[in-house]
Amino acid sequence: MSGIFGALNINDSDRVFLSTLGQRVVYDAITQVLAQHNADLDAALSVFVEGTTSDHKFRYKLPGGGRLQRINTQGTGAAVKASGQWDVAFPLEGFGAQFASNRVDMAYMSAQDLDRHLNTIMAQNINTTRFEVLKALLNNAADTFVDPQWGSLTVEPLANGDSVVYPPVLGSESEATENHYIETGYLASAISDTNNPFPNVRDELEEHFGAPTGGSNIVAFVNSAQSTIVSQLSDFDEVIDNFTTPGANRDVLTGLPSTLPGRVLGRCNGVWVVEWRFVPANYLVGIHLEAPKPLFKRVDPAETGLAQGLSLVATDDEHPFTASYYEHRFGFGCGNRLNGLVVEFGNGGTYTVPTAYA
Repeated sequence: MSGIFGALNINDSDRVFLSTLGQRVVYDAITQVLAQHNADLDAALSVFVEGTTSDHKFRYKLPGGGRLQRINTQGTGAAVKASGQWDVAFPLEGFGAQFASNRVDMAYMSAQDLDRHLNTIMAQNINTTRFEVLKALLNNAADTFVDPQWGSLTVEPLANGDSVVYPPVLGSESEATENHYIETGYLASAISDTNNPFPNVRDELEEHFGAPTGGSNIVAFVNSAQSTIVSQLSDFDEVIDNFTTPGANRDVLTGLPSTLPGRVLGRCNGVWVVEWRFVPANYLVGIHLEAPKPLFKRVDPAETGLAQGLSLVATDDEHPFTASYYEHRFGFGCGNRLNGLVVEFGNGGTYTVPTAYA
C-alpha cells in the first residue's frame, strides 16, 4: 500500500470519504507519502547510482599511471599530467502522470480509492526509473541529448571500446582503451564449468579496482531464465533457505549484500549471483559494490525551486473536474565508465543491445 492511511492518521479498514478530510490535508498526506517513496526508490537503485548532480556535464577524473623519471643530483623531473579522465554528460527529462475525476466521483472517493490510484502512479514511477537505469547500462552507444539550456550533450555508456584511454589495469603500467560490453561466444544454454562467465566478470572488474585477498564484493545480476543453469556450476554456493537449518559438511555463505534489487542466489568464483527478473534474458550485468557506482542521476538545480523525485506539482479544481499532476524530472548517464560489465550470452560475434533498450 502507498502509506496514505498512516499519513492521514486513519485505519486502512476505515471507509472515510476524502471530502470529509479536506483538500489540504489530503494533498499534504500525498506529499508525505511520495517523499518516503522517493527515499525507498533511491535506496533500491543505489547499487547503480553514485549520486545526484545538477551539472549537465563534467570531467570524471581518476589518477593516471607510468613510472617516476630517473634524474641526477642536478636535475628535476618533467611535469606530469594525470591522464585518467573523460568527459561525461547527463540528460534531464520530465516524466509525469495525471489523476483526474469529476466533482461527484471525488466526493464519493474513499481513502482506499486514493491509495489504489497512488499505488498505480508510484508503480509507474518505479518502472520508468528502472527502465532508464537499465537503458543507461545496457546500451553501448553514446547518445546525443538536446538540452534546452545547454544544447547537444553526449551521454556516454560504460567503457565501449571508443578512443577514451583509461588508467592502467592491474599488472600494467600503461593507459589503454576498454570495452565492458562483451559477448560470450556461447548461448546461455551452454553455461557450464567450461563456459563459466563469472571468473571473467570478476577479473574484468578487479583489474580496475583491486583484487584483495579473500575476494571482492562484486555482484552479477541475471535473469530468472538463467538461475537454474548457473546454480548448477560446480563452484556455485547457494544461499541457504531461511526456513532450513544447514547441516554439517556444507558451505554456508556469510556477509550477504543487502539493499540489492532482486534475490541473492549464491556466490560463484568470487561473485555474488543475484536473480533480478528485469535484466533481459540472456544478459548479465556486473557491478563492483565497493567502487564508485557507474551512473549519476541528473536533477534540477536547487535554485530553480523544482522538486526532486516524484512530486505532486500542481492541482486543478476547475469545475466540474478536479485534477492533480505528478512529475519526476531526471536523467541517467555514466560517470564511472569502468564500474560495470554487461555480458551477452550469444554467438553472433559482437555485443547486441537488447531490443527494448536500443
